[in-house]
Amino acid sequence: MGSTRWNDLDPRIQRTIVFAAGVEIGLKIAALIDLAPRPRDEIRGEKVAWAAAITLINAAGVVPVVYFLHGRVGRTRPS
Repeated sequence: MGSTRWNDLDPRIQRTIVFAAGVEIGLKIAALIDLAPRPRDEIRGEKVAWAAAITLINAAGVVPVVYFLHGRVGRTRPS
């Protein structure tokens, strides 16, 4: 089984890969920016564990989305 080189890929596939990587990086940056100043009592679990997971796990943006949906404790809105 041979390996495919970047230049051998169809330009549409190259653009799709670059776009997906950009989305992944953008989600990671947004999640880390949100996580950094947030107090401990507004995070489910340890901040260090979330930061490590967001940074190190490459899963097409899944970990940052999970953080935004389930990692943060909901704030109550003032009446």
